[in-house]
Amino acid sequence: MGIFTRFRDIISSNLNAMLDKAEDPEKLIKLMIREIEDTLVELKAACAGAMADSKKIQRKLEEIDDRAHYWEEKAKLAVHKGRDDLAREALIEKRRYTQRIGVLENDLQEHNLLVDQYQDDIRQLEEKLKGARDKQRILVQRHIHAQRKRRAQEEIRRADSTETLLKFDELENRIERMEAEADLVNFGRVGPLQEELDRLSEDDEIEIELQALKSTPKTQGDSSAS
Repeated sequence: MGIFTRFRDIISSNLNAMLDKAEDPEKLIKLMIREIEDTLVELKAACAGAMADSKKIQRKLEEIDDRAHYWEEKAKLAVHKGRDDLAREALIEKRRYTQRIGVLENDLQEHNLLVDQYQDDIRQLEEKLKGARDKQRILVQRHIHAQRKRRAQEEIRRADSTETLLKFDELENRIERMEAEADLVNFGRVGPLQEELDRLSEDDEIEIELQALKSTPKTQGDSSAS
């Protein structure tokens, strides 16, 4: 397939419609980007060749123009010297170069038009390539989003499974047992502060009992004993 045929096919293609119909849009967009890039390389090479040819023609045209002016000056010199015969020969040479100038100017114009066409085609392809790459980025982002969404849904399904719920129940029961064991560690144990307060209460009770004994009247038996 020629470069211009591929160019026309690419430019006329409807990227969105092709992707909508494709079974694997990501694969298709990669192939299209590669095709556009390859065509761009060929177009740029062809454009560079046409530009080089234009410069070559331009240099040749300048050389021929210089020769035409050279023979024109020689014809003037011959006329000045009274040598019309030599002037005629010089003018014949000038005409020969002048005719070549016309041919070269036509070639240069055609090559310049071809260069302009190549450059316009390259701009169109670069725009097409930019659109394809933008579309590729969107497809990749959608693919990544779909993968993340699928993984999240799978995690949710696993979290909702009976086995997972049983594991959570088992973990909760284990934590509750650990908390109960921690509470039992200090169960029934009296702290230093509590012991001190208990001793103060006991001292008060002894004092009360002692005072009660002192205030009790002495009996007869107690007097005689004294």
